[in-house]
Amino acid sequence: MPATSLSALSATRQFTAVVPAAGVGSRMGAEIPKQYLPLGNSTVLEQTLNRLISHPNINRIVLVLGPEDQQFDSLAISKAPWIEKVIGGTERSDSVTNGLDACQDDWVLVHDAARPCVRHEDISRLLALADGSSGGILAKRATDTIKLATDNNNQGSVRVKQSLPRALIWQALTPQFFLRQPLIEALRWCQQHNIAVTDEASAMENTGAQVHLVEGAQDNIKITHPGDLALAQFYLQQQSKGEQCSE
Repeated sequence: MPATSLSALSATRQFTAVVPAAGVGSRMGAEIPKQYLPLGNSTVLEQTLNRLISHPNINRIVLVLGPEDQQFDSLAISKAPWIEKVIGGTERSDSVTNGLDACQDDWVLVHDAARPCVRHEDISRLLALADGSSGGILAKRATDTIKLATDNNNQGSVRVKQSLPRALIWQALTPQFFLRQPLIEALRWCQQHNIAVTDEASAMENTGAQVHLVEGAQDNIKITHPGDLALAQFYLQQQSKGEQCSE
């Protein structure tokens, strides 16, 4: 959805962001959960939380932590009055649902704890969906040729089944932004029907909702593998330089 088609957002309108941070990030191969790895002068999680709360239309964050989390309370940011902590569940969808249950707003953002580079201008364009839509997500267009692989059940080499039309392929990002109650109902419906969902949009799609795509910046990466930390640091530095140049 082009930015020009989104209505302006009132500067006084406020929203809550739910940040699921109950995962362990096993693909990082680190001794601690990836959200607590150092990034710049703080941690990945602190960078993400500060990026969200510094947006003028976000005034509260519901942070969903694992039941065994022992790191967060040691961070200075844990005392921030705009953070509410709740305990997560077994799956991401359980954690998000617990976070949503702690919210009162009609509309809620859900953002990955390991996406510290999201840009404020992208968040603003996403929040503008609150007027006259069923919600949507930040996403970026595929730039590589996309292959659909055969399902070999891990029994040998994987082969190409077909090439997908790149012009129709988008990569889902966060934040994802929906009406709170329909999102809760969609997540619970998928759980009841044993439908695995990897993001909030897929839950909404399964219940027939129309999910809008708002094009976001390519640097809104999710820290997943060890090399992503250095890339996130580079992006944060470049964004900071851009802000200084615009002042």
